Amino acid sequence: MKSPLTTLCYIEKDGKYLMLHRVSKKHDVNKDKWIGIGGHFEEGESPEECLLREAREETGLTLTSWRFRGIVTFMAEGWQTEYMCLYTADGFEGELCACDEGTLEWVAKEDLMNLNLWEGDKIFLKLLAQDAPFFSLKLSYRGDVLQYAALDGKQLELFDICDEKGEPTGLVTERSVAHYLGIRHRTVYVWVVRRSGGRWQVLLQKRSAQKTYPGCYGTSASGHIMAGDDYEESAYRELKEEIGIDAAPGELHCAGILTSYDCTEFGGEPFSDREISRVYVYHQAVDETSLQLQEEEVESVRWMDYEECLRHAEQGDDAFCINIRGMKLLEAYLERLESC
Repeated sequence: MKSPLTTLCYIEKDGKYLMLHRVSKKHDVNKDKWIGIGGHFEEGESPEECLLREAREETGLTLTSWRFRGIVTFMAEGWQTEYMCLYTADGFEGELCACDEGTLEWVAKEDLMNLNLWEGDKIFLKLLAQDAPFFSLKLSYRGDVLQYAALDGKQLELFDICDEKGEPTGLVTERSVAHYLGIRHRTVYVWVVRRSGGRWQVLLQKRSAQKTYPGCYGTSASGHIMAGDDYEESAYRELKEEIGIDAAPGELHCAGILTSYDCTEFGGEPFSDREISRVYVYHQAVDETSLQLQEEEVESVRWMDYEECLRHAEQGDDAFCINIRGMKLLEAYLERLESC
């Protein structure tokens, strides 16, 4: 069977989008979701002809100004793959009428993310808000849970949305959406330490220019936990990927759990990072001169006395991006290690 072609349009007015709450049909892949307006191509229609017809049929409005923003490939178990031509429209004539597909409502753009949306819709709504150039977005679902996303052919990272204890809720979000909305997700931090001259030293990584906090010194290795992964396997992976240490099973030790929330700016946009993290410690012998650093993540590494590092962090030194409470977890672990 041929995959259906559809249009999806977000009509805007006074900082609001016209949203359709799909509550009318029983057998509707969009049941209870809020989406834009649109529908399937009729035989021989161009995307614009379908757009204009669907707008008239669903809203009573005649569009006079619109933009073709992207192509969305929508896949869901039990449904045919759908190719959606995504539009926004900022000009129209006529009076809004009732829609037999559901309830139409003007919703402020800043309130959109509070609606019951497809998780993938949050990705392209964010792109629309950023006035991104024409894009191709692929989304794949199992039920309501996003399983895969790719933007312009590049796979996007998906995170498990977690509860206050750091346990997955069964829902999944995309990385940029998590940081855009401050959605709670999981991360790991790994401290590489050594004893030198009777004092503890920590291995710091200098973050690359492409990362948040570019050029700053941070934890030896760290990273987000991908959807479906767990803390420990992610800690081993990040340690190997970022600085080339291939730790053997049992060589990473959990120092504790850390909750944090940081609201800053990255790339000229708000960046909200709400994390549940586990802090791990690696204290095997390391030759830092032989480490293989991940260039896109890590510029260099250096050893530093623990107390000196903590002092920089506590003083708010801009050259460091280290969570003080994470360092305190490390300190408590090292004290326990010494007492053994």
